[in-house]
Amino acid sequence: MNDRFLPRTSPADDASDPISRSSPHTAAATVPAGGACGTGAAAVPAYLSETYTWAYLSDLGTKVFDKHLIVQAILWGNADRLIDSVVAELKPGWRVLQPACVYGDFSLRLARALGPTGRLDVRDIAPIQVALTRRKLAGVAQATVDQEDAAAPGKGPYDAVACFFLLHEVPEEYKRAIVNNMLDAVGPDGTVIFVDYHRPRAAHPLKPVMSLVFDRLEPFAKALWDREIMDYADHPEAWTWKKTTVFGGMYQKVIARRRT
Repeated sequence: MNDRFLPRTSPADDASDPISRSSPHTAAATVPAGGACGTGAAAVPAYLSETYTWAYLSDLGTKVFDKHLIVQAILWGNADRLIDSVVAELKPGWRVLQPACVYGDFSLRLARALGPTGRLDVRDIAPIQVALTRRKLAGVAQATVDQEDAAAPGKGPYDAVACFFLLHEVPEEYKRAIVNNMLDAVGPDGTVIFVDYHRPRAAHPLKPVMSLVFDRLEPFAKALWDREIMDYADHPEAWTWKKTTVFGGMYQKVIARRRT
């Protein structure tokens, strides 16, 4: 297992790591059939309001969590490392989709990496997150922020997609829809970057802690302990996949590039 991020040249990871846990029970959800950027018409899904109001849909939640030090603490000191690994995959002048708002300075760092000739389109289903991120990116000319459901098709084409800690927060049917929509959103030479949770090594001292957190607060997260992100793609054979993990396997970065 390669336990560190190596931009661009990182090898496939964890082929020998058996993943045998059964998928956790998830609440039923209906994936929207469509949506439009910037319309503000997309409805907040039931799973989000029922599970994550405390974290993403309340004024208190945004005030508590939208601080870089808090994000760093939640990710056990790995936030900068993970963000830097995404930035390393981007080039100035690229057009990039970020399919969900992220607490802290993630979007600002992406926009800076793209430079004034690039473009960062940040999208989120929650109006409160859209408003918060618009304030954070005020004055950043190369960034746009609008309401859109990542599970709705019709995005792109982009040079890259940066999907940062989104998949663990959505039910299985949303995971599949989002992965396929992100793959569809890039052009022939496009890059899709997924950063999210991953099954920690068996002896990881924080594995029991994270298991308890997921059981109590993140009911859709353990699916990423059981399945590879590429397994959610309808046509994984059409892409090359590279995975690296960090922090004893707790986090993963998966890069998908279309085969030519």
